[in-house]
Amino acid sequence: MENLREFMESLSEYARSYGVTPGRVKEAELALEEALVNIFHYAYPAEPGDVEVNCREDDDHLIIELIDTGIPFDMTSQPDPDLSSDIESRKVGGLGLFLIKKMVDQVRYNRQGNRNILNLIIKKG
Repeated sequence: MENLREFMESLSEYARSYGVTPGRVKEAELALEEALVNIFHYAYPAEPGDVEVNCREDDDHLIIELIDTGIPFDMTSQPDPDLSSDIESRKVGGLGLFLIKKMVDQVRYNRQGNRNILNLIIKKG
């Protein structure tokens, strides 16, 4: 968690230099923050672990790639939370994943060996 700010600043700087609009930069920051906090808390329950964040461009998209060696978890296979029922009767959890899916244009996940690879894809404008 102590490195969260550094991750966010690096993403913001990279996204702005690539020409991502200010509103999309904020959405990218929010999605990255939520994804990293989830990795920090759930991928490594016993002790801290490593997370690698890479940014790259592909045509008119910014791709944020998160790589960790924690517990396998495919957020793309998780159902969206039921937002129609009363808050008291809703199942706890899932709102962060839902938020990530709403802030980015596409989410891709795969497991390669012992690595989780999560791609958050955002249109530039």
